[in-house]
Amino acid sequence: MKPGKMIIVSAPSGAGKTTIVRALLEKFPKLEFSVSACSRAKRKGEVNGKDYYFLSNEEFKRKIDNDEFVEWEEVYNGSYYGTLKSELERIWSKGYHVIFDVDVMGGLNIKKQYPQNSLAVFVMPPDMETLKKRLENRGTENPESLKKRLEKAEYEMSFANKFDHVLINDDIDKAKNEVYNIIEKFLLSNNPVR
Repeated sequence: MKPGKMIIVSAPSGAGKTTIVRALLEKFPKLEFSVSACSRAKRKGEVNGKDYYFLSNEEFKRKIDNDEFVEWEEVYNGSYYGTLKSELERIWSKGYHVIFDVDVMGGLNIKKQYPQNSLAVFVMPPDMETLKKRLENRGTENPESLKKRLEKAEYEMSFANKFDHVLINDDIDKAKNEVYNIIEKFLLSNNPVR
C-alpha cells in the first residue's frame, strides 16, 4: 500500500491544536483523524475508538513489545500515548490522508520517520499567561498539574523551530485561515516536503 500524506499538528496542552485539527477535518474531506492510543482514564464525554484507543498500561506495554506503534511516549510518569501502525494503514487503505493531533515529541518522531510525505505544524500560544488562563478555564487542572503542564509547555515550545510551520494562535479565525492555506498547498503539491 502506498502511504498517503500526513499532517502533524502538535502544541503544548491548551494552545488550541484540537480546535485547529477539527477545523481542518471540516475543511478538507480527504483528511481523516488518526486516533491515538493512551493509557490514561477516559474523561467525561470521550469515546473509545473516536477520541482515543484507551488501553491499560499492560496492554500498551504489550503493544510496544510487539512493535505495533509508529511512535509512543511516556508523556507523564505512567501515562503512555502513541500512534498505532494499524491506524495509518486503516486510513491510507481508504485513499485518505492522515491528520494527527499529537504531543510535540510524538509529532517530531512521526516527522522523522516520514519526512517526505508529512507536514508538521506547531501551534504556538501567544504567551504563557494566555496559555495558563486557557488551562485554568478547562477546569481539569489542580494547582500541581497546572504547574506541571506549564513547565512542560515551556520545554515543548523550545522545539517549535523543528516543525515545518509555526502557527501562532492568538486569534482562532486568523489561525484557521492561515493553516487552511498551508494545508491546501501541501495537499495539492506533488513535491515532497522540504
